[in-house]
Amino acid sequence: MNREETTAWISKGRAVLGIELGSTRIKAVLIGEDREPIAQGEYAWENQFVNGVWTYELSSVWQGLQKCYQDLSKDVEEKYGVKLSRLAAMGVSAMMHGYLAFGRNGELLTPFRTWRNTMTERAAAELTELFQYNIPQRWSIAHLYQAILNGEEHAARIGFLTTLSGYVHWCLTGQKVLGIGDAAGMMPIDPKTKDYSQKMLTQFDALIADRGYPWRTKELLLPRVLLAGQEAGRLTEIGVRLLDVTGRLEAGIPMCPPEGDAGTGMTATNSVAGHTGNVSAGTSAFGMVVLEEELSFVYRELDLVSTPDGKPVAMAHCNNCTSDLNAWIQIFAEFANLMGMNVTKEELYGRLYRKALEGDESCGDLMACNYLSGEHVTGLEQGRPLFVRKPDSRFDLANFMKVHLYTSLAVLKTGMDILLKKERIPVRYILGHGGFFKTKDVGQRMLAAALDTPVSVMETAGEGGAWGIALLADYLVRGANKQTLEQFLDGEVFVKAKETYIWPKEREVEAFERFMERYREGLKIERAAVDHLC
Repeated sequence: MNREETTAWISKGRAVLGIELGSTRIKAVLIGEDREPIAQGEYAWENQFVNGVWTYELSSVWQGLQKCYQDLSKDVEEKYGVKLSRLAAMGVSAMMHGYLAFGRNGELLTPFRTWRNTMTERAAAELTELFQYNIPQRWSIAHLYQAILNGEEHAARIGFLTTLSGYVHWCLTGQKVLGIGDAAGMMPIDPKTKDYSQKMLTQFDALIADRGYPWRTKELLLPRVLLAGQEAGRLTEIGVRLLDVTGRLEAGIPMCPPEGDAGTGMTATNSVAGHTGNVSAGTSAFGMVVLEEELSFVYRELDLVSTPDGKPVAMAHCNNCTSDLNAWIQIFAEFANLMGMNVTKEELYGRLYRKALEGDESCGDLMACNYLSGEHVTGLEQGRPLFVRKPDSRFDLANFMKVHLYTSLAVLKTGMDILLKKERIPVRYILGHGGFFKTKDVGQRMLAAALDTPVSVMETAGEGGAWGIALLADYLVRGANKQTLEQFLDGEVFVKAKETYIWPKEREVEAFERFMERYREGLKIERAAVDHLC
C-alpha cells in the first residue's frame, strides 16, 4: 500500500489494531489492507518484586495502555495526517498464565501474581499427580490451589479468575472470555471438546470439596473459552475511555478472543499447522511444536497448550532469557554515555551481538547463569544472576557476549531436546521471532547450534505478538467465514513472506553441547547462590 491508499484505509475505519502487554513493554501495531504494519506505538514498563511476589500494579496496566495508544495515534497522525478514530477490528494479547483473582463485585482480591513467580511448587506437583498431566507452577490453577493450601482467606471470596489478556479484554468489552491458547494456561484443555477438561475440573472440585467454598471451578471462576475467528465482544464506551484519553475512538469495534503471547507468537510465525515449530525469545523464551499425536510421557519440563484454533501444542517455557543480558548491555550503554559517545540502543545491541560471533568455541571457559527469577525446568525456585570465570579463562568482550547469548538459550534447549531428540517429533525447521533475533544472523545462528535444527527468521521477526494479535483480529473480520486459520495465514498473510534460513554447523552444535555440560555443572553455583545470597 502506498501512502495515499493507507491514509484512505485508515480514514474509512478499515485498519486493524493489535495490542500486546509484554514483560518489558506494551506494544500496539496497526495493520493495513496487505496486513503489514502501518503504524506502531509502545510504552516501556517493568514488573516489581513486592513482598516476595513478581507483580504489576493494575493502575500501571491502564497507564501503559493509554500511553501506548497515544504513541500509536501520534505515529498515525505524523505519517498520514489523519486522526485515528475508527477501526475494523482489534485484539488484546498479554504474557500468559499467572493469577488475577477478583471478587463477585469485580474487586481485585490479591496483587497480580505473574508467570514469573515460582511459589506454587507443592500445588503444581500435587495437581500433576492428580491429573496425570503436567501442571506448571505459573498456571492459574496451580496458583489457585496453592492459595487454598496456604489458607489464604481471599480464596473463599473469588468470583472470577483470569489472565492479564482476559482482564484487559473484560474491562474493554464487559465479556469474561479467553482465547483457547491463553485458557490452556489456566486449566488443561480437552483437545476433543476444545474446552477445559471436564474430567480434571471434576477432580479439582472433589479435591477441595471439604473446604466448603461457595463456588465450582468452571461455573463461576473461569472465563469462557473461544477459538480464533469467533467474535469475543465489542469495545464499549467504558472501554474507549480506558484506552483513548481523547475519547476520539468510536465504540462498537469487534474484538477477537484475547490471547497469550504463545498463541500470538504462533500466529506471527505461521506456526499453527501440525509439526511446525517456533521459538519466541525475549524477556522469557518458549519453544513450541504443534502436535499430531500425544506425547509418550508426562514431562515436567513441557507444557501442553493450544494453537489459537485449538490444536495441541507442546511448549518448553523458560522464565529467563534476555533480562540479564539486557542488564549487562545497559551497563555498556551507561559507559558509552559517560564517555560522551553518541550510540543508539539498536547500534549498541547490534555491535555487541555481532561481537559474540568472534568468541571462542568454548566461550573462553566463562560461565554465566541468567536467572533473574526461578526456573522450574532446572529446579531453582529463585534466581541469582551470576557471571563466573576461572583465573585462566579468556575474559574478553567477544567471549563475554557469547556466553551470555548461549546461556539465554540453555533452559530452552533443555526442554526442546525432549521434543526433538527423546520424542523424535519431526520438525522441518524452527521459526524464530522476538528481540533475540533482531540482529541479523546472530541469535538465529546460535539457536540453530543449540537445537541442531535449521532456523528460519522472517523480516517480521521483531514484530512479535502485537502483530500476531492484529492478524487474529483481522482473521475475525476478513477470513474466519471462509477458511481455517491455517489457510488464512498460508494463503493471505505469509504467501510472499521473506525468510532467511541458517543450517546448524557440526562444529557449533558440538561446541554448544560442551557448553551445556559446563552450564549444568555451573547450576551447582547457582544453587549455592540461591541458598546463601539473601
